[in-house]
Amino acid sequence: MNFSRLAGLLKPHKTVPITPWTGSHRWDLSFKRVFILFMGLAIFGLGDSLLIQGNIGNAPWTVLAQGVTRRTDLSIGWATFFISICVLALWIPLREKPGFGTLSNIVLIALFIEIGTHIFAEQSNVFSGTIFALLGISLVGLGSAFYITCGLGPGPRDGAMTGMHYKTGVRVGRVRLGIELVVLLAGWSLGGTVGLGTALFAVLIGQSVAIFLGILARLTNK
Repeated sequence: MNFSRLAGLLKPHKTVPITPWTGSHRWDLSFKRVFILFMGLAIFGLGDSLLIQGNIGNAPWTVLAQGVTRRTDLSIGWATFFISICVLALWIPLREKPGFGTLSNIVLIALFIEIGTHIFAEQSNVFSGTIFALLGISLVGLGSAFYITCGLGPGPRDGAMTGMHYKTGVRVGRVRLGIELVVLLAGWSLGGTVGLGTALFAVLIGQSVAIFLGILARLTNK
């Protein structure tokens, strides 16, 4: 593959593409679709665990989960699970409806964060921590692209974001920024790790997801 073809393959996608496994509604289940959903959520969870084990700063929601672990006896996986349940409860006044992917998101991401933090060693220097963070962001992007294109419902956090957007009329980007800042500050105050990894995640995660959505779109558009 020459450079121009590689650059074309890696070009970020502007929308969520329709793939051969995209469902028609949030409970449109098939073996292939559920397998891809579960695979995507597992990759996402392992990517998040790499960020955690990089030890140079986490994504905002993981900062909160880590802060909760510092104040309780919960592991990082269980903290993530219970935070997801609490966020899902916000859907009730927002009148959002969960899908199969929403419920799977709560269980599998927490599970694979827990698995990953036991598999991957915690890093003790900035160089190896940065490598872990970059790999983690790539995996979170890849996992997100797989589970989003299944069309089986957003995760609890994304559903809360869109629900608040529809209820308030505030732009979705501003709603997302506000939520992320509140979560980050809350996690930091509880003792969660904020640092270079947090900044890298904020800068790169959007592009990571867009690049992998583009790859999936081009590989399946035959």
